[in-house]
Amino acid sequence: MSFPCAVVPVLPCCVEMHRSVVHIHTQTLSAMSGWWSKGSRGLAALGHVVGRSCQGHSGRAVSLSALPSLASRPTPPLVAALHRCRPYTSAASASLPPAKTGHAASQDEKREFMSIFPDLVRDLTEVGTHSDIPDAQKWFAKVLQYNAVGGKMNRGLAVSLSFKLLATQDLITPENIKNAHIMGWCIELLQSFFLVADDIIDGSKLRRGKPAWYLNDNLGPSAFNDAILMEAGIYKILHKHFAHVPYYVDMLDLFHEMTLKTALGQALDLLSCPPGQKPILKKFTMERYNSIVKYKTSFYSFYLPIALSMYMAGIRNTDNVRVAGITDRELHRQARTILVEMGQFFQVQDDYLDCFGDSSITGKIGTDIGKGKCTWLSVVALQRASPSQRLVMEEHYGVPEEESIRKIKGLYKELNLPATYRAYEESTSSMIRTHIQQISRGLNHNVFFNFLDKIHKRSS
Repeated sequence: MSFPCAVVPVLPCCVEMHRSVVHIHTQTLSAMSGWWSKGSRGLAALGHVVGRSCQGHSGRAVSLSALPSLASRPTPPLVAALHRCRPYTSAASASLPPAKTGHAASQDEKREFMSIFPDLVRDLTEVGTHSDIPDAQKWFAKVLQYNAVGGKMNRGLAVSLSFKLLATQDLITPENIKNAHIMGWCIELLQSFFLVADDIIDGSKLRRGKPAWYLNDNLGPSAFNDAILMEAGIYKILHKHFAHVPYYVDMLDLFHEMTLKTALGQALDLLSCPPGQKPILKKFTMERYNSIVKYKTSFYSFYLPIALSMYMAGIRNTDNVRVAGITDRELHRQARTILVEMGQFFQVQDDYLDCFGDSSITGKIGTDIGKGKCTWLSVVALQRASPSQRLVMEEHYGVPEEESIRKIKGLYKELNLPATYRAYEESTSSMIRTHIQQISRGLNHNVFFNFLDKIHKRSS
């Protein structure tokens, strides 16, 4: 059974979650399964069930507010009972999300992953390949060493971690684990390609706690060629290490498809705020935001690593029947549905941290307000703003001066967006966990839970 990807971001914009937040026991949530059977309409209603906690209850955290889509129907007993719960109004909800201390990968796994990197640099820069351009080869090595390492490497590590959970025991060999790491580094190269280009476009100053690459040696826009080098390197590595495997073409198609989708998402993002102009606030809708996030973030950051691990485990995007009449193609569809929703959750967090995060932890200085980006915060603010508050957005949003940024942050606090975000974070994590349990038949649930645990309540 599928669910609409728009459910996640719709939750906070449709309700005042800081007003009527309750805590429902897991068994109570199960009792609401009838809503799920009604398809998208039932899910739209269930999408309003979100939140934090309520005195005297325990279990899965969700919250409730008015249900406009059900306004014409008799109030169900469960809904009436939930409305009698004590609202959650703690001022603590306005604080930053706590740092996530758990790690999806162990230190040994990270060291093993990192140990592959020097070999890949040699693969891409060996003099014998292009002996007549040694300076360019040395430069390429410098580009790789500066840009491809230093991040959390969650995307790259997810390939081997997921492969171990999806593959049969006979496939989990040292050689295949190494290949999973190599594939993971290809995703890290793709990520570095996007980040270098994105920093040039956005004029970002910091990346992973150090100056953005284009600021080194006064590179400026010429650094975009280095981004192209890293993308091209992906396909040389894939050819060298995977040209003989049956899923080679599948991998190539997937990398090309993810690159195109991400570029389309970036284009949609830029069209919301054309360079050198004020943002077009009338385009800042939740529907548009969902589309930007889905294409710009969710596909390559979440679906790509899991899809690659599925290919390695022999689960290709075909009509091969695997379990209980479910085909491999259906397993990919299930994974994509969950992971796209998870990517939207991740991006909402990213938007929040850009505004309210600590740059010493995030490794970058927030630029979304000054650049006039279409973010979750700006969209929800415009939905809630009074006419006078909207004027503040129109005058100051997209203005890089410190005073304008301060006014927008003040408006966000005035609209209680930090508390709304905290409620959103808890409710969405709970909702995604429910989706994993209900939808991912035939796939190891821990593949998704490991990813979710890594991003829930992250601080960077």
